[in-house]
Amino acid sequence: MRAKSFSGMACSIAGALEAIGDRWGFLLLRDLTLGLSRFDEFQSSTDIPAQTLSDRLKHLESTGLLARRRYQERPPRDEYALTPKGRDLWMVLAALREWGDRWRAHGTTAPPLDMIDRDSGNPLELAVVDAKTRRPVKAERIRVKAGRGADMRMKRRLSSGAMRRPELHR
Repeated sequence: MRAKSFSGMACSIAGALEAIGDRWGFLLLRDLTLGLSRFDEFQSSTDIPAQTLSDRLKHLESTGLLARRRYQERPPRDEYALTPKGRDLWMVLAALREWGDRWRAHGTTAPPLDMIDRDSGNPLELAVVDAKTRRPVKAERIRVKAGRGADMRMKRRLSSGAMRRPELHR
């Protein structure tokens, strides 16, 4: 059964999910950020069925997250690369990885991947920064408000949840 489309929703999260497609899309984006680029590499990495992989690659290409390039003519073989739009998702993937590490979603005794500074070797973590001052902002200071593109549904969500909105860090 095909999942309900989120297209047309005035919601950035719904739009991002629509572009990525499904959980296979997230894993393919992960592999692309790790440098994998070929069909057989994706299949080996994820154990995704060939037809599903083909469909997901076509979807990610159609939404502009990756580009396909021919690297061999006989037989025809393609490789895939993230577009600038696809590369911009690295922070989303890093945030999912951090959450998974914190809550041991990886199912192992230690995180399977570390994000480190190339020069210093120090561990890195994501942070929210003030767009003007470039200083980190603690979660307890973050609030949300309707943006210029908010529709009535978003305004209703914000209004309905205002008194019950959870603290990000307790």
